[in-house]
Amino acid sequence: MPQKDPCQKPACAIQKCLQANRYIESRCEDVIRAMRRCCELHAGENSVCCSGFKHDHKTTEEKADQNK
Repeated sequence: MPQKDPCQKPACAIQKCLQANRYIESRCEDVIRAMRRCCELHAGENSVCCSGFKHDHKTTEEKADQNK
């Protein structure tokens, strides 16, 4: 039996949040941060859910600070 993806739960939380908030990413930054933490925690494991997350991604707040 295949092993369950360790970050599947936070990945599903992102989808649920985005759907509930008309895909406005800034409204889901808390669940996105949780997903990034999960991917960092499970780095090196074969997580399909983490395959689309890059380490250099900036949140909306970080982008705003950078543009000041």
